[in-house]
Order: sequence, then structure tokens, then C-alpha cells
Amino acid sequence: MAGKTTVSIAGEAFHINGRPAYEGRTWDGKKIAGLLLNARMVNGIFDDANAHTRPRWAYSEVAHYDALRNTREFLAAMLSWREHGLLAFTLNLQGGNPERYSQEQPWHNSAFEGNGSLRADYLLRLSRILERADELGMAVILGLFDFGQDHRLDDEAAVLRAVETAAAWVLSEGYTNVLLEIANECDGAHYSHDILKPPREHELILHAKGISHQGRRLLVSTSYAGGSIPSGPVAREADFLLLHGNGVDDPPEIAGMVRRTRQVAGYTPKPILFNEDDHFDFDQPANNLTAALGEYCSWGYSDPGKMGFQQVPIDWKINTPRKRAFFGQLSRITGAKS
Repeated sequence: MAGKTTVSIAGEAFHINGRPAYEGRTWDGKKIAGLLLNARMVNGIFDDANAHTRPRWAYSEVAHYDALRNTREFLAAMLSWREHGLLAFTLNLQGGNPERYSQEQPWHNSAFEGNGSLRADYLLRLSRILERADELGMAVILGLFDFGQDHRLDDEAAVLRAVETAAAWVLSEGYTNVLLEIANECDGAHYSHDILKPPREHELILHAKGISHQGRRLLVSTSYAGGSIPSGPVAREADFLLLHGNGVDDPPEIAGMVRRTRQVAGYTPKPILFNEDDHFDFDQPANNLTAALGEYCSWGYSDPGKMGFQQVPIDWKINTPRKRAFFGQLSRITGAKS
């Protein structure tokens, strides 16, 4: 039964079951308590309804793709992530580009039907991951929309309905470890529906915040493309703020992004969290991860490479030098026993 793990916010800190995440922890003179170190695992429930593109994702040994296998292997890897100190990961109901950064996205990966209702097969896979995260004391940053797939929704009314159905489902199922991310990189140029684009991106945050069940609502935000700073309305209305570090190669600029975010008109003290950053210089004294920590900002590992955590089919184990470097650094920062 869900509800073992509850994520909440107190000022600029994330709490788990009423206590600061990584309670009492400092590292290299930096306060870690209250941060939510995370990784981008958006394709944990990936599938493809396009018969022409589905063969692209075939496992080499069986020559076809299996969405249930993908989720089973995700579930099998979660304990190892947690043992290294990972407290959160990002999933998305429309996934993320399974070919890394290709421009055309002809595949059809969406937990939503055209009218905004939810697909039962996606919910089955999602519920298994949310329940396992709940057992492990982990938070899930659940994204709803991704550019390249948002056009699967028929119109703006369907987008609104999708927010309603997804939030209502999470709440009614009793999941208390879910943070809602309306859209991945809401300021990107490729969204089809105006309500998902600036300057309207805050409207869906407000819409989601208005959905409740038995007096409880979800904590809600939306994320921004690499190097971008949230708008004033989002800084005001979101419960926490999501940044991306893709394309930001200078660690001091990561720190600068956090400082500028706190200066946006409308900002009030709340957690700031990178949930996507594809930089990996963990052996260097200055890197994007440590720069974020120095500003009391959570950081998220994004590994879109061929052997990483996004290109389908995905090996979810900690089994490459890059993955081992991140999880090793994570373990040292958090004091995890692994």
C-alpha cells in the first residue's frame, strides 16, 4: 500500500517523512541536508505505438522491444541507486527522446490518449515504479508532457484534462512521494499547444495545484531548458523550481543560474533543483554538481549516451565508467553505505 514515503517542502528544503532529506549531512563544507539529489530516468515506462518505429528499440538478443521488460529491469536496479544515496528520479508520461537529441520524433510514446485520458498499460508500469520508490524512501518527479510528443493531445482542452486525470490518479492512489513536473523544458521551441509555452506555462501549474483529494494536493513545477531561468509567474506559483544544466559548460555559470533564479521578481524561498544536466567531470574539483551544491541547490544526473539512461533499449544497471563515477560521487556526498 502506498504512503510509506511522504515528500514535503519547508522553506528551501525538501523533507521526507517530516525530516530533512539527508538530515544533518554536510560535505566539503557544503550543506546537503534538505537537498534532493536525483537522476533523469524518464523512459522507465517507455513504449511505442508506432509500428514503423517500434523495431528501432529492439533488444539485440530477442529482436523486439518489450515495455514490461524495460520496467522490470528498472525496478531491479532501483535498490542499487538508493544504496548509493539517490533519493529521487524523474519519470515522464511522454518519456524523453529515445534517440538522444534527434530532431524528428515519429515514435508515439504517450501515457495519454488524444482526449487526455490515461492509458491503462502505462499506469500499470507506472504504479509498479511508484510503489517500489515508496518502499525505498525515494521521491519521483513525475513529468506529464515532453516536446515532440505533446501533439498526441488533441487540443488545449485535452491538455487540461490530461493534467486533471494524471494528478487525480496520483492522489486517489495514495502516492505521497510524487512531485509533479508539468512539462519538460517548457520554454523549448517545439511544443504544439500554446498553454505549454511561455508566457502561459504557469497556467497549468495553477490548474494542477487546484486539484485535490481528501484535502491533499501535489507539489507542482515545470522545468526549463539548459541555461534558462524561470519566468516571474512560474517563480511565484511553482512550489519548487526546476533548472537544466545542458549546454552550460562552465560550473560558475551553474552557480550563477541559481543566484539569478533567486532574484527573479515573484520568487519566494523554495527549493531549486536541477533535474537534468549532462556534464560528468566528477573527478574535477569544480564541476556542475559541486557548483549547484555550493548554492544550496539540488542536482540531477542526466546520461543520454548510448549506454546511459535514456536511449532505448536501456540498461538500468550502474555498469559504465560514467555511471560508476556519478554514483560513486553521490555516495561520498551523501555518506551512503554502498
